[in-house]
Amino acid sequence: MVLSPLGNILMSTMNLSTQEFGSVVSAYAISACLSGFLAAGFADKYDRKKLLLFFYTGFVIGTLFCALADTYVTLLAARIFTGIFGGVIGSISMAIVTDLFVLEQRGKVMGLIQMSFAASQILGIPLGLWMATHWGWHSTFFALVILSLFIGIAVVFKLKPVTEHLKFRNNKSPILHLWHTIKRKDYRTGFVAIMLLSMGGFMIAPFSSDFYVNNVKINIEDVPIIFMWSGIASVFIMPLIGRLSDRFDKLNLFVIGTVIACVMVIISTNLGPTPLWKVVIINILMFVGIMSRMVPSQALNSAVPEAEDRGAYMSVNSSLQQLAGGLGAIFAGFIVVKADATSPLKHFDTLGYVMVVIMLLCVFLMWRVNKMINAKK
Repeated sequence: MVLSPLGNILMSTMNLSTQEFGSVVSAYAISACLSGFLAAGFADKYDRKKLLLFFYTGFVIGTLFCALADTYVTLLAARIFTGIFGGVIGSISMAIVTDLFVLEQRGKVMGLIQMSFAASQILGIPLGLWMATHWGWHSTFFALVILSLFIGIAVVFKLKPVTEHLKFRNNKSPILHLWHTIKRKDYRTGFVAIMLLSMGGFMIAPFSSDFYVNNVKINIEDVPIIFMWSGIASVFIMPLIGRLSDRFDKLNLFVIGTVIACVMVIISTNLGPTPLWKVVIINILMFVGIMSRMVPSQALNSAVPEAEDRGAYMSVNSSLQQLAGGLGAIFAGFIVVKADATSPLKHFDTLGYVMVVIMLLCVFLMWRVNKMINAKK
């Protein structure tokens, strides 16, 4: 998340092409995918707290390497290293949530998790952009390292060991456990759904700040305002969506979110020079639509695996999610065209149409997932 809003600054200061920037974004995702597959085999064999702390430590070190990078090659290498560790953190966290909360409570929990992402938009992205504008983009990564250290300390002292899943321990080797998870037909439907859910966002997010500056003609110092207001709106809306997800049919909520997201993506990616206040409103509605899909889809997807496969399933899920995001960023880098640092992005609207098609395919896949879950009850 931290790199995408810095797109305009990075491409200008490091003289990166859209293809090179897409590669830097996707490097994290693809390396995270590979590490997730490797971690899936033993994700259910250890205390999830210890596993989380191991990978979190590597993530912090990798973020420090990003802060110290000064060339395209070193930044690319640092992103790969960070992805190896950071890509597994999300799946472990989701497995912990699934272990601790029943399906009827997960919508609310997922809403709170998405609210934390919104909080990062209110504080993290605007502050990171402000720091990058005034002190250089390296300062954003240094600040992230310091913040991550405090979070790591909180996890050490506040999170209790998560070992309930060890009651279902089996004697399969890590490779056999991974193969057992991948080959199940019902699991594969969930895997494909989560891949497509991730791909669309990774296609437009890396280039959105550059699009706002060079196409929509928003002052670069005003770009943080767009993300900040989207985050503020989401802080209030995400918990509501979580509660609605527990109270009403999750699939119906997903469909409603998809309709909103499709309309707003088409409007957003076709903008010309537009006043800041209009861009803020459009971005809020688009962000809310996208997040309204994520909360019910994550809650539904968490109900797919059996308890003994949960860690492996979440790791594979996270890996495929990262892979889809990486491929999406690479694909987008070849679609959009930029002549120089200040020229408008071309074909950004094409990315919007592709994203809409992907979101509509997700509706069918989530219907399949919902059908499988109902059959298990």
